[in-house]
Amino acid sequence: MAHLDLEEQEQLDQLKQFWKQYGGLISWALIVLLGIYAGWNGWQYWQRKQAVQATALYEEVERIAASGDGARLDRALGDMKDKFAGTAQAQQAGLLTAAVHASAGRNDAARAALSWVAEQSGDEGYKAVARLRLAGLLLDAKSYDEALKQLADSFPAGFAALAADRRGDVYLAQGKKAEAAAEYQKAWAGLEPGSSYRNVVDVKLASLGLAPAATAGEKK
Repeated sequence: MAHLDLEEQEQLDQLKQFWKQYGGLISWALIVLLGIYAGWNGWQYWQRKQAVQATALYEEVERIAASGDGARLDRALGDMKDKFAGTAQAQQAGLLTAAVHASAGRNDAARAALSWVAEQSGDEGYKAVARLRLAGLLLDAKSYDEALKQLADSFPAGFAALAADRRGDVYLAQGKKAEAAAEYQKAWAGLEPGSSYRNVVDVKLASLGLAPAATAGEKK
């Protein structure tokens, strides 16, 4: 038993020595880890709270949009920008506001809302939608160079064919039929076979006296 007690004492002495040497470092590491954990939980709570509040304000934007009141709609979108600019709800509110303004013929206001989404959104999908719609409004306004600027940079894969189609529309409006045809061919190749949108591009190519160039492994 004495031998066992001596062995335990040695282990205790070793533990004391270890703690004396490394205890401070371990304590600080635990404090840092606990701080990170607390910060993460706080950030998660803040994110959830932001999402709930942003959703409530977006629902208000929807109600105002249904009424068609452009002034109130702009004020509600301004609140979204001020308080929840980085949320998906704010981007959705921008697109909805633009759609309401455009349907009412308030194209300047529509372009302003779309420009904000295109410039500020951190979501590539929302940004692509905004750029495509903005290019369409600029095309209607005969601001062809500005429309092409919106379509100049790369688009996510799911939007690349739509961007090519819209570039074709701009070039055609400018009387540049060869450039328009090239863009329509890109659009046709990038769209799903049998899709209704591809049929629309078919018609555009036919109006130029062309047939789609079959993609690899596919026949028209």
